[in-house]
Amino acid sequence: MEKIVEQGLLYDFYGELLTKHQQEIYERVVYDNLSLGEIAEAEGVSRQAVHDIIKRCDKTLQGYEKKLQLIARFTSIKDKIAQICELSAQYEKGNSTNWDSYGAQIRELSERIMQEL
Repeated sequence: MEKIVEQGLLYDFYGELLTKHQQEIYERVVYDNLSLGEIAEAEGVSRQAVHDIIKRCDKTLQGYEKKLQLIARFTSIKDKIAQICELSAQYEKGNSTNWDSYGAQIRELSERIMQEL
């Protein structure tokens, strides 16, 4: 996964667990795409201080994901829902004569989703 996308996902799921100051700095990097120098100048701190905050936030957010696995579960559930949608579309188009197979696959995927919740 591209780093900025990963940072965005991590922040979306766990950003509220950071301090307000960390949130402001991290948002400027991830969402506003500002350079460390631009943020440092706006905050009145050194570029190194901003770099350290970003590294600390990355480590903290990755630690939350390692422990809680919310993004992994979200992605897994999203993939299963996409499979259900695809099966439903195939069923509606009538692309198979084995209609029971669609119901069984959809039921199985639905049960797996419920286990992950």
